[in-house]
Amino acid sequence: MATLALVALAGLAGGVLAGLFGVGGGIVYVPALALGLGLSQLDAEATSLLAILPTVLVGAASQHRYGNVRWRAGVIVGLAGVAGVQAGVLIALQLSDDALRRLFGALMVAVALQVAWRALRTAHNGSVGR
Repeated sequence: MATLALVALAGLAGGVLAGLFGVGGGIVYVPALALGLGLSQLDAEATSLLAILPTVLVGAASQHRYGNVRWRAGVIVGLAGVAGVQAGVLIALQLSDDALRRLFGALMVAVALQVAWRALRTAHNGSVGR
């Protein structure tokens, strides 16, 4: 029962983050699945990709209603992403679980630094969002 509660909580948190910031739920799902459920890094990443599908569909539909979706750009990014996913899977299958975990951690640090840099730059320039 605790496992189901953890999975539901991870799904809720990932959905809120995806809707609020436009980030993939994988930022929440992968650590929750790996640490909370004991999945290997590869299994957590693969499961996260499946779990993100409903979130993406609902989020895109909601944002479309507000006129925020740029379909041409989204289709181009999506099609390029399909090729990238195939390449990523081939690479991930060749790496150890520890190497994948370290690479995922490095990605999270890089994303955090980029977000912090943009926030500081925006605050320094006195710019306001949108």
